Amino acid sequence: MLGPGKGQLMTDANRAAIVGTGSRARLFTRGLAQRAGYTVAALCDPSPTRMAYHNRLLTEAGNPAASLWSPDAFTEMLASQDITDVVVSTVDALHDHYIVLAVEAGCRVVTEKPMTVDAVKCQSILDATARTGNPVTVAFNYRYNPVHERVWRLLHEQAIGEILSIHFEWLLDVRHGADYFRRWHREKASSGGLMVHKASHHFDLVNWWVDSVPHEVFGYGRLGFYGADAGIRHGLRRDYQRAHNSPQAAEDPFALDISGHRGLRELYLDAEADSGHRYIRDRNVFDGEISIEDDMAVLVRYASGASMTYHLTAYSPWEGYRVMFNGSAGRLELEVTESRWQPRPSGAWPGAGAIHGEVAMANAGGATIRVRELWKPPAEVPVIVDHGGHGGGDERMLTALYGPADPGGEPESGDAARQHANHRDGALALAVGAAANESFLTGQPTRIADLLVFDS
Repeated sequence: MLGPGKGQLMTDANRAAIVGTGSRARLFTRGLAQRAGYTVAALCDPSPTRMAYHNRLLTEAGNPAASLWSPDAFTEMLASQDITDVVVSTVDALHDHYIVLAVEAGCRVVTEKPMTVDAVKCQSILDATARTGNPVTVAFNYRYNPVHERVWRLLHEQAIGEILSIHFEWLLDVRHGADYFRRWHREKASSGGLMVHKASHHFDLVNWWVDSVPHEVFGYGRLGFYGADAGIRHGLRRDYQRAHNSPQAAEDPFALDISGHRGLRELYLDAEADSGHRYIRDRNVFDGEISIEDDMAVLVRYASGASMTYHLTAYSPWEGYRVMFNGSAGRLELEVTESRWQPRPSGAWPGAGAIHGEVAMANAGGATIRVRELWKPPAEVPVIVDHGGHGGGDERMLTALYGPADPGGEPESGDAARQHANHRDGALALAVGAAANESFLTGQPTRIADLLVFDS
């Protein structure tokens, strides 16, 4: 234990611990602090600096500070602090370790996506939930985006009949996309690559939308834009390792100035000494070892017989996605423009606005849903576009998981759209990405049944 927070052990019914106190964990720290039925009793992270940042969030919200724990004392923390709820938001490759320990301790576990990074780690989670009967919730916030829920309802109302095929294209612009190549996500062992870390969102949406499970996956992936070789080939590479205090980075539009964003500075720059300066948040996207892909094409076959073609590009001029469903009675087309374009900065990106998903992106666009029934003119479906965190999904997800922040607010009325995602959903989303990664290596299709065994 690194040191206690303020006050004595409290007796609240729901005592939460957050393990992994980076930027994404702020959603849960703030969200739980706003809910009277929960107390954030403990924080667990290798970095005292990051935990101190989260404790400031708690005290600024009028909550007592949490006790602070190092990762090697995680099980002791669960017992001594009477923890009932655990939020896992560590580096992706560590999710399984904490999930399994918390499940075995009888805690309610909510994990950030992806549930984990590969089939072996995923199987250990599935085995733990089967052994204990204790489920895991995966924070697939995109299910709670009103636009995505509207698509779910249209498909389940048979607006286009039986779904026969899907085409899904996701574009990350050069501001957001580059960020995965500045930090630990660029290491496939840590993140599973974008097929797992990012695309698990998308694969879960399709599994949920079409109400089926993936059976077989084939894909191609390459690092064609980022990395030293591509940077030299395209004339984009500048000679520096990290942006902070680098004269070369000051003129690089792909660099990130983390000193210019208070949250990034306090969570990462100020915390570097805690990791022995091993975790650097602002690395050169055209330098050093990068083991993930930036351009991926995937073909998926589902148990229903439907197929999906999927493409993820991490270096686009604009950000958003297009999903087209072809059915026996017509076609449904979804297009979401999260950012129409990004202006070229004069130098390194200022940190402000660098954390994706918290607010609307610069030059934000809108969303359209169009239904094309056979023998009828196309019809646009009215949609609600919410520019809150992840299209409004974050706050709706918190309300579904933990109740309304306003004590007088209305709780969620059931789960009619089946938005709650459990460990099986997390495994099925992960499985598509893991199978794609395997196919990238072998050049052959990969069967999901060869990767995971689900408890019957």
